Amino acid sequence: MKVLTSWLRHYLPTLTVTDRQLADDLTLRGIAVEGVHPLGEGNGHLFEMDITTNRVDAMNHYGIAREAATIYGLPLEPLHPRLPVGTLVDKPFPVRIADDARGLCGRFTAQVLRNVNIAPSTGLIAEYFALLGQKQISNAVDASNFTLLGMGHPTHAFDLDKIEGGIVVRLARKGEKLRLLDGTERTLEADDLVVADEKKALALAGVMGGWDSMITPETKNILVEAAWFDPATVRRSSRRHLLHTDASHRFERGADFNAAPLANALVSQLILQGGGSVEGELVDLIDSEVAVRTADRPSIELSVAEVRRHLGTTLDPEGITSEIVSRFLTSLGCELVLHGLDLYLVKLPSWRLDLEREIDLVEEIARVYGYNRFANTLPTALPVTDYSSAAAERAIRRRLLELGFSEAVSSTFAGQQDAALFYESSVTNTKKKTVAMENPLSEEASLLRPSLVPGMLAMLAHNLNRDVQEVRLFEQGEVFTGTAAPDAGWISEVHEAPQLSLGITTASPSPSNLYPASDAPIFELKGIIESLVSLFAPPGGAAALTFTANGTPSWLEPGRGAVALLDNQPLASFGELATTERESRKLRQPVYLAQIDLARLYELPLRRATSHDLSRFQAVERDFSFVLPDTVQWHTVAAAVDALAVPEMQSRTPVEIWRDPKKHPGVYSLLLRTVFQSHERTLRDEELSGWSQRIIDALTALGGVLRA
Repeated sequence: MKVLTSWLRHYLPTLTVTDRQLADDLTLRGIAVEGVHPLGEGNGHLFEMDITTNRVDAMNHYGIAREAATIYGLPLEPLHPRLPVGTLVDKPFPVRIADDARGLCGRFTAQVLRNVNIAPSTGLIAEYFALLGQKQISNAVDASNFTLLGMGHPTHAFDLDKIEGGIVVRLARKGEKLRLLDGTERTLEADDLVVADEKKALALAGVMGGWDSMITPETKNILVEAAWFDPATVRRSSRRHLLHTDASHRFERGADFNAAPLANALVSQLILQGGGSVEGELVDLIDSEVAVRTADRPSIELSVAEVRRHLGTTLDPEGITSEIVSRFLTSLGCELVLHGLDLYLVKLPSWRLDLEREIDLVEEIARVYGYNRFANTLPTALPVTDYSSAAAERAIRRRLLELGFSEAVSSTFAGQQDAALFYESSVTNTKKKTVAMENPLSEEASLLRPSLVPGMLAMLAHNLNRDVQEVRLFEQGEVFTGTAAPDAGWISEVHEAPQLSLGITTASPSPSNLYPASDAPIFELKGIIESLVSLFAPPGGAAALTFTANGTPSWLEPGRGAVALLDNQPLASFGELATTERESRKLRQPVYLAQIDLARLYELPLRRATSHDLSRFQAVERDFSFVLPDTVQWHTVAAAVDALAVPEMQSRTPVEIWRDPKKHPGVYSLLLRTVFQSHERTLRDEELSGWSQRIIDALTALGGVLRA
């Protein structure tokens, strides 16, 4: 953003510091000046500024002058436009906000000007525009641009004689055509907000005016408009039609609800300098519900003691006083009422929508006071403790890193389409609602994410699009759902829950005796889930974890996924991404995903690592080769062997598993290796024979057949 110091000094006639000192002081207060360029004798400097998106109030000369006035304790020239008395009319110019635009147009002001003279701009407008490199069009159009750069609120001037009937603010009709000021014709959607007359659309609200009602050299009568439009609606239209304008930039971030009448009067005053008259009074339509959310927000209680507690010791002996708090906040536009000893009720200015809580006011005081004026002190030492799931989270992260995965972090937001696919169809979905953002950045980021899978897919696609064909990623993070208020559509409570997402894609998976290469990643995910559960101690032991092909979510390819059950309750879904979804995302090779409910695991105690002295007696291995039905899973075999409760059995491991579906359908071969060892004595042959027979009997009871 370009700012003229001469324009700033127009609003601050008593400012005495140099332009470079002003640049340094503004930068220290968060209004960053990135470049200072001299403009010649008597013209001051041009500031190149970087204004953060939450400070739309500072995206203009008057807002920056307000910051400087607060820093130096100087008076700020008020904006008091003076319009000539208008001619009386029987009825004001007809303006209405249609029912479908309620809440989307919170305020609309209109002023009729008659017999104006359209000519090139002169005076301060011409001078300042020349220094800024701003294109001059005509005095009417330049007046709107000058007001935007000066005090920050967008306005628009219509050729009154081209308006049929009156002004109607409404939603567009799907397929409706509108030719804009840039000469392009746009096809509108049903959720585009337009300023129209009784027959046609005149402007895309908050974005750009229309061609058919623009100011020309022949214009004689003008309707000046200044309004407040819903940020999300403007952003949606701006993104859809690929139009990012100075007006949309400000409306998207939250314009000042109370600025519309002032901006309208400033534009009208500038136009009338070239001739003309005012007809009737200002038309000012206000939506009271929008006013409550913006300009008339409740006051905030501010304690000076809390300010001191948060900010700590200053380099100045007197520190932060009540007088400093009152002076800074009043200069920034707040209204303070003493509500007790060192306690204020603070009425927030309409142009500071970023201020919502007491701590926001504390930050404002610290910012204006100057962070460099606080002493370097350490905070009071407090006991530091881990949050309850920290140990489990670290154990999972360590295990996944050991298994060759890399940790990744994705966006906290998701789109409605992804939420419907990856959350609403999920087996772990508890039917809570998704949480919509009040002021979303885009359609693809309109919700707090209810699942980590969309973010994982985006990261896998990012790697594949850069020719990285072997990718193994995991993400631990929070997902968000909400509880709806009874008999209402809004979310009354937002819930956070931990989730784990795994993603695998490989160009050359390795086959085994049990499955072909294409199935390897699916079984790898299954093994990883088993490995993660083994970090914990479920009450049912290893048998608590089972797998089923029933109930797999729709985002998995049919027959290529499964659900992991912990105590017969869904814990995870995993498998190959559905082909239709992979093709729609233009993924060039198969992708394998797992979504795991960490909250279920965090409820379980972590297994503790234990150690004991090594036995000085010889260990003995015994192998058992069995043919088992396909329906007998390993956890069933392990549970059956463990149930024998042989203290001397140190381990049981599946050494080899293989199958030949063509020759021996429905069965597989298992080579089970057991290790026996005592810490007290050498084991006898009869003991080993007895334990071996018990193992054979247990596996035979499962339907197994001992191989000769």
